[in-house]
Amino acid sequence: MASLFNKASHSSNAKGKRKASDAEIASENVAASDVVAPRRNKQRVLLLPSRGVTMRMRHLVNDIEALLPHAKKDSKLDSKSNLHILNELAELNNCNNTLYFEARKAEDLYLWASKTPNGPSAKMHVQNIHTMDELKMTGNCLKGSRPLLSFDKAFDQRPHWALLKEMFTQMFGVPRTARRIKPFIDHVVSFSIVDNKIWFRNYQIIEKDPGVVTDKKAKKDEEPTLVEIGPRMVLTPIRIFEGSFGGATVYENPEYISPNAVRHNVRRKKGDEYRDRTAAQHNLKAKRQKLQDERKVDELSRDKVFA
Repeated sequence: MASLFNKASHSSNAKGKRKASDAEIASENVAASDVVAPRRNKQRVLLLPSRGVTMRMRHLVNDIEALLPHAKKDSKLDSKSNLHILNELAELNNCNNTLYFEARKAEDLYLWASKTPNGPSAKMHVQNIHTMDELKMTGNCLKGSRPLLSFDKAFDQRPHWALLKEMFTQMFGVPRTARRIKPFIDHVVSFSIVDNKIWFRNYQIIEKDPGVVTDKKAKKDEEPTLVEIGPRMVLTPIRIFEGSFGGATVYENPEYISPNAVRHNVRRKKGDEYRDRTAAQHNLKAKRQKLQDERKVDELSRDKVFA
């Protein structure tokens, strides 16, 4: 009986799970390697100004920070020549993008947009600054909500515009996994190209009873509308560098004129006007003196008669 029991137990074990062959194990490993993990957007932006910013510039930086919940704001940077320090600051703050607002002479503002630490980077001149407090627009959006990014079709026509579009997409596109975001999309950040300059605008998306309209005519009347929130600014590209805050020049704007040159031309024009006015006064005085010297003496004048 014992021998029969052992024989039956061996036969039952033989009928169990068989060992996987080496070919099956290899095929399973290949199938597991083919499964691609979903890509995670881990963009973080370091936002900081330089020393010497004015009140309007500081408010603009605060408005940009409010639009970017994935941004990390740092204290003002003292040095304006050693910009490579920003790469180390971005690494310390675990950021792979940097927006650096550099103030010059308390009236000129420049924006450095860089992909740290390897680049590329772009330097732009910021003009026509209008902050949220200054505009007092009626638009409003939830703080921390994710924006839609709208780019002009001209960004796809030139290589340098396409590069700037990709940089702005990674910097202003808020990741879905950011910690401080709200799960809503209620505003649009617009980048438009006019006169070879980038116009930055921020609009609120207003919908009236979404999902309720069924009639086509009523649906046309209930289309979403846009109301501007702010801030506003115009960016003039100056140069695009291969590295982060330096390196080889990839693109240089031939139409860009520095504010110092513009102010110099204005002062020179005023100097030319003053010199022309002074020369005209001198010529008038010389003409009067010449006419007075060439005037003939009249014999019947009062001085001759009653001399």
